[in-house]
Order: sequence, then structure tokens, then C-alpha cells
Amino acid sequence: MIQIITDSAADFEPQELQELNINCIPLTVIFGEQEFKENLDLSKPQFYQLLTGSAVFPTTSQAPPRHLLQHFEAAAASGDDAIYICLSSGLSSTYQTAMLVRDSLGSDHCFVVDSRNATGGQRMLVEQACRLRDAGHTAAEIVAALEQLRERTCLYACINTLEYLHRGGRINYSTYRLGTMAQIKPIITVNGQGQVDVPAKTMGMKKGMELLCSKAAARPADPDYPFYVMYTDNRGVAEELARRLSVHGQQVNGVIGVGAAIGSHIGPDACGLVYVSAK
Repeated sequence: MIQIITDSAADFEPQELQELNINCIPLTVIFGEQEFKENLDLSKPQFYQLLTGSAVFPTTSQAPPRHLLQHFEAAAASGDDAIYICLSSGLSSTYQTAMLVRDSLGSDHCFVVDSRNATGGQRMLVEQACRLRDAGHTAAEIVAALEQLRERTCLYACINTLEYLHRGGRINYSTYRLGTMAQIKPIITVNGQGQVDVPAKTMGMKKGMELLCSKAAARPADPDYPFYVMYTDNRGVAEELARRLSVHGQQVNGVIGVGAAIGSHIGPDACGLVYVSAK
């Protein structure tokens, strides 16, 4: 048997994890002196309530290495292989820590895959791992397939507010004020190194959504994989994006709520899309 492991940055809902038989390691979310385990004692709606209502800017951190070690040891004790698909190494040290844990065991049955992505992009790889597992593929075959698939995984999002980029220290006050006054909405993506890029900026969310649609049209989706829209806190913006994509001829297969790993940096009312390109 093959055990699939991920972390809460993949933005599965708890019931989805059960249905797909996925083990999930929760990220730690910290608001001042309050510390939470994502999806265990802090749901996504609760997170956004704290994010928008607290003067304290949150931080997130990877789970202690012992949590992954416990999963790997449990798999070994059952005679299983284990594949951990983690948050991008370009966004977190989770991958490096996972490799140290794997190497400490000296086992040929534990595998670590750097998703080079987050939220829906990471989730896309985890879902494919589950499909391949259920189809009877070996762990080595699954890892090789995921490393190829991540090169075709496309994620774009439109940020509605610059406030959280400013609060997180990613833009200065002048840029925040001028951008807010001009209704600037950054378009973000995850590049091939798993880092966040800002390939474009638009004026207003409507133009931002249209630019997302044009990005998807410029690099068409592979119909063998799902096409998702994503949102932070406000599902309505995802539904509007899905409507616009439909007008452009793109079918949407599902909606993903974005959690703390990315939501803490981009804030509420953002929307995005994620899919696997045809080539």
C-alpha cells in the first residue's frame, strides 16, 4: 500500500482528506500569543475572521519535524511506502526539513515531492498521486509522474487589496497608498522555481478577472485534469470568475477555498485559477 501525505497548504477540506485517504500535516498559524493548527482548531472562516478583525498580523510556520517522522514511521511499521507532497521550497523550508527527516530514516520507502506550488497547485499534485495510487502504480512511478506534472501546473490569482502585502512587509507604505488610490490589483503566479511572481497589474477586479481568463486562454488546459477556481474568504468572487471563464469557453470543475498559508499574505476577496496545461 502507498500512503499519501501532504500539509494543510494544499487547501483540502477535512472531509475531502477522508474521502481520498490522505494524511495531512497542519501548518501552525500564529496571531500574537495565540497559536492554532490549521483545519484542526482553526477553520478557514475562523482564520479570515481573525485576519480581518485583528490588529496583529499572522505568521505561519511548518509543523514540527516529528509530525512527518511519525507518518513515515507508521508507514514503515505497516510495510507501506509513503509519499509526502509538500508546500513549495520557494515559499517555505518545509521541503528541506522533510528531506532531513527522510534521510534520517535511511529508508527506500519514504519519498518527498516538492510541489513547487501551493494551495490549488499543490492540491493538483496530491489528487493525481491519489489517482495513480488507486490505479496500482508504484511509489517511484507516482513520484516521477508528479515531477513531470508540476511543470505543467498553472496558477494565477488576482489580489483585491494591497493591505496585507503592506502589513506583511512585502510592499512599502507609499506603494500601498498609491496602489490603493489607483485601484491597482496585482496578478500573481507561481513560477517554475516555486516562487511568487507578479507578471501584471490591473485597475479593478473586473479587469483582473478578464486578465486571468486571458492567461488561461493563452496556455490552454489539458481536459484530462480538473480546472479549479480559488478564493479567499469571499466565494462570490470565485463564482464570478467561473462565470467569466465559462463565457470564454472554459469549464470549471470545482472551487477551492484558500487557507492561511497564502491567504495571510493576500487577504480577503482575492480569486484565482489553477489547472494543468495541455503542453
